[in-house]
Amino acid sequence: MNTLKRPPIQGLGAPLTALVLLGFLLAAAAQPFQTPTANRALFEPGGEERFFVGTAGKPWASGGFGCVRSDGHQMHEGIDIRCLQRTRRGDPTDPVLATAAGTVAYINSKGGLSNYGKYVVLCHRIEGIEVYSLYAHLSEVRGDLRAGLTVRAGETIGVMGTTSNTRERITKDRAHVHFELNLMVNDRFALWFKSVHPGERNDHGTYNGRNLLGLDPRQLLLQEQSQGARFSLLQFLRSQPELCRVLVRGVHYPWLSRYAGLIVPNPHLGQEPPAGYELALNYNGVPCQMIPRSAADFGGAGKYHLLSVNAAEAQRNSCRRLVMQHGTTWLLTTHGHELLEMLTY
Repeated sequence: MNTLKRPPIQGLGAPLTALVLLGFLLAAAAQPFQTPTANRALFEPGGEERFFVGTAGKPWASGGFGCVRSDGHQMHEGIDIRCLQRTRRGDPTDPVLATAAGTVAYINSKGGLSNYGKYVVLCHRIEGIEVYSLYAHLSEVRGDLRAGLTVRAGETIGVMGTTSNTRERITKDRAHVHFELNLMVNDRFALWFKSVHPGERNDHGTYNGRNLLGLDPRQLLLQEQSQGARFSLLQFLRSQPELCRVLVRGVHYPWLSRYAGLIVPNPHLGQEPPAGYELALNYNGVPCQMIPRSAADFGGAGKYHLLSVNAAEAQRNSCRRLVMQHGTTWLLTTHGHELLEMLTY
């Protein structure tokens, strides 16, 4: 098997090379994310069928993000992008590309260790926000790729494939790259997991899929395409529809420093140090806003206190089962509590 190499820029004089690089940097600043393959049918009217791969026997929407699996009861935390290139035997050959400039965070080169198969995780820092892109079901990871290596937007990192350890194999006709854009829950995840699930394996440490909360790549890419240079990742995050608001006691957990740009000032706090935060969660559990709150705001509340629920959003997107209604009262579920424990561990 030929290993993939970095494509050199050949045949360019110094002035032209400088202009090309300047153009690349300006484009990257205007639109930090790009599709992870050459398939851009997402941006064409009616192009969804040519962009997404649905599950077997299901329409293209089942290859999208959200509550799209098992009749809306199962979460799909990424998007499945259809291949464009095949060998004569029908094997996919599409290069898989870095969605943005960043560094290699993690590589799983053993397809049997994950339902992601062979996958790569890249870390990007955009507007002060750490975003982790994930590329799954690869047939091949670029030979020289290693953790810590810097990559450019659009640089080849692997080849599309069908690798996975799931019981139902990915057939050649459904070959795709599973693509995610995530925020990291907690870099102490491995310790939390071992304490809560002592009998279970965690082959991927911090880069276990449970520690990466997904954003909708389709929504993000379409919004970026329509807004151009006006697109803001921070604004995209802050404007996510709220599922609920939760009062969380405590101020020492990694999310608060890693995603400090999502903290909303509380003018009523004054000079008093916060005792905790009010978190606005979207339906996938991403804390999109954090408002510092005083000790008086907690009163006799415990570590977590559910403040409000957007009932319409809970009904529209219920597959994560973070909250439930008991009579006229809304409660955090076991899943909701576990997410907050993982976040604040």
